[in-house]
Amino acid sequence: MRIQGEGHTSVGRRENNEDSLLMLPSVGFYAVADGMGGYEGGEVASKLALASLQAYFDLLGEDGLGDPADDPEGELAFERLGLAIRIAHREVVRRATGRLAQMGTTLACLAVQGERAVVAHVGDSRVYRLREGDVQVLTQDHSLLAEMLASGATTTASSEFSLRNIITQAVGQGPSVRPDLTLVDVLPGDRFLICSDGLSDVLSNTSIARGLSRSRDVAESLCRAAYEAGSADNITALVVHAD
Repeated sequence: MRIQGEGHTSVGRRENNEDSLLMLPSVGFYAVADGMGGYEGGEVASKLALASLQAYFDLLGEDGLGDPADDPEGELAFERLGLAIRIAHREVVRRATGRLAQMGTTLACLAVQGERAVVAHVGDSRVYRLREGDVQVLTQDHSLLAEMLASGATTTASSEFSLRNIITQAVGQGPSVRPDLTLVDVLPGDRFLICSDGLSDVLSNTSIARGLSRSRDVAESLCRAAYEAGSADNITALVVHAD
């Protein structure tokens, strides 16, 4: 299969863009970070986290997360990507002083290894997969709303908006970080979307499926659709095509 990525990020209705994206096609790695922590802090945190990940993959070289043939259960891939995210967490924590003391960032990653991919995330940035017209969310938000719903708690429509925006885990915040890592299969024709909540909060799965089915300018079109749907946040879409 041929793997190709395209990304677009928009400041949207904000004054500055705290989102960042990273594409490393040589090792099949793609990531989106959505920063938080004030006007400057969020932008610094998202860029720091992705710069740390890029430096980590530069050190790994062509080996990347390892050979899937030697790692059928993905244990080595999980270990390496989990370590990369923990290193990024420590780097953001190290720099979080003075006016940057409250900064942090969400992180969503996709590492394609032939006919499989490793999905990893911290926070509420998401990874979706479009397959044969159907969209599936491959991540579960680290938010108070998601955790309450997972526990079986009931919520009201009026409370869900505020609960959704309470993040329970972020890179650079707290003493440690525990990324969720999942192994998924990749088939020809699949399209993956990695995005910030400026997109996922306003676009339904149906709208995302429609956007991912476009023949060109997919990432930019999804960002534009989110803006037109009323997103008040920065908007980032990174689309990975498996052809």
